[in-house]
Amino acid sequence: MPGPILALTQGDPAGIGPEILLRSVAARTAAGTATSATSEVPTHSTLLIAERAALEAVAALVPEFPWDRLVEVQSPDRATLARLAGQIALLDPVGSRRRIELGRSRAADAHGAMAALDAGITLARAGTVDAIVTAPVAKESIATHLLPGFVGHTDYLAAACGLERYGRDYLMAFLAPGMQVALLTVHMPLRQALDRIGRESVLEALACLERHAGGRIALAGINPHAGESGLLGSEETEVLVPTVAEARQRGIDVRGPESADSLFARLAREEFDWVLALYHDQGLIAVKSASFGLATNWTLGLPFVRTSVDHGTAFAIAGTGRADAAPMTAVFATTLKLLSG
Repeated sequence: MPGPILALTQGDPAGIGPEILLRSVAARTAAGTATSATSEVPTHSTLLIAERAALEAVAALVPEFPWDRLVEVQSPDRATLARLAGQIALLDPVGSRRRIELGRSRAADAHGAMAALDAGITLARAGTVDAIVTAPVAKESIATHLLPGFVGHTDYLAAACGLERYGRDYLMAFLAPGMQVALLTVHMPLRQALDRIGRESVLEALACLERHAGGRIALAGINPHAGESGLLGSEETEVLVPTVAEARQRGIDVRGPESADSLFARLAREEFDWVLALYHDQGLIAVKSASFGLATNWTLGLPFVRTSVDHGTAFAIAGTGRADAAPMTAVFATTLKLLSG
């Protein structure tokens, strides 16, 4: 029976995205099948959505990549991609050759990054591919050159799928060894994030997490020691405590608010299955301190699986050959596990 089909988008072509994609695909191909040599995951088909110019710009850095197995496709359909399971399909979303200046994102790079992402979304929504694995994009470059207000993959994907604003129908989540964390708010100033924390947003986020992931959830507090019963802040007693009680009445298995300074250690000890963190750094500092490079960014709530690495474009090392593909390889394995249920 044919396995799942993964679409891999290039990210910013001037960053390390194309290099780590080539390295990761080469590592899996070298095993002789489409499975990892160290993980029992199902066979899958691979569709690289990347500019050929971007791949050629880093070809010398990845001599192990099997270029003889690369097959360019113009209008991929599911049957064609399934037949190419032993090869590597390539869809060039731009189709024009150009010189790519590694380490510096320009307007053409922003365009290429979004063209690849848009192609992946179209294929995923049509059911042609089962998942999108995204390499990192440069938010500033895209916002400057193409889409003012762009703040990242997550909100863009949700908007493309017709979902509501953050915390309602979708969440950014991270899967890491011993740690699963979802975020209520993400890429916004902390002062704005705090203003977004209220009964409705927390209830909707908890419901989203319950619906798409399930398990025992711990809600992080806002203030030190979760407010110390109002001594160190009233947000917990006035907002979060009654919200948790209401969520429990709705059948959601949630505890809290819990003091964030010890919560993630308790998560690692398996007291909970998930933590819902209330703002970006509250959750991400814990995830990246515990398992940087091994965490998978998973967008909960989309009609298809979307995953990514937990790092950025790394322009400073783009083109030097020092990009580590292990995080992307880990994301591949996690994605296949998500698809297998």
